[in-house]
Amino acid sequence: MQVTMTVNGEQVTRDVEPRLLLVHFLRDDLGLTGTHWGCDTSNCGVCAVWMDGEPVKSCTVLAAMASGHEIRTVEGLEREGQLDPVQEGFIQEHGLQCGFCTPGMMMTARYLLDRNPHPTDEEIREAISGQICRCTGYENIVRAVRWAARHAAAGQAREEVSAP
Repeated sequence: MQVTMTVNGEQVTRDVEPRLLLVHFLRDDLGLTGTHWGCDTSNCGVCAVWMDGEPVKSCTVLAAMASGHEIRTVEGLEREGQLDPVQEGFIQEHGLQCGFCTPGMMMTARYLLDRNPHPTDEEIREAISGQICRCTGYENIVRAVRWAARHAAAGQAREEVSAP
């Protein structure tokens, strides 16, 4: 069957098997390997992407179900050559070790910060509670999201001051 969707701002059309999962479509058909596939049970959250602005576990969505929708992956966080503050925060605060859960964590963190620009540590932990990290103990991930919140707020303030 043919599917058409917008992925990271670009419309794509492909012929796929009706049973193809979105995670495999993104990785295998589009070469967007930032989205990881981890558990086969939808428990780990490493495959989180956005569909129409809402986080979904791409291992639970068929590519056919995503047809006609807008998909955003971790590759779509970067804009015009600039890392998103969430991506930068994970670098600055060492929010990853093996990196396997990182794309899903980043997508979830960006979703949180878009809705709550100044979350508490408890709110950050609640937001990422659907993501499993087997390496970090989450402390650096929480610090990374806090870093992103601080720097996104500072960037927003600079933009408002420089606006005409």
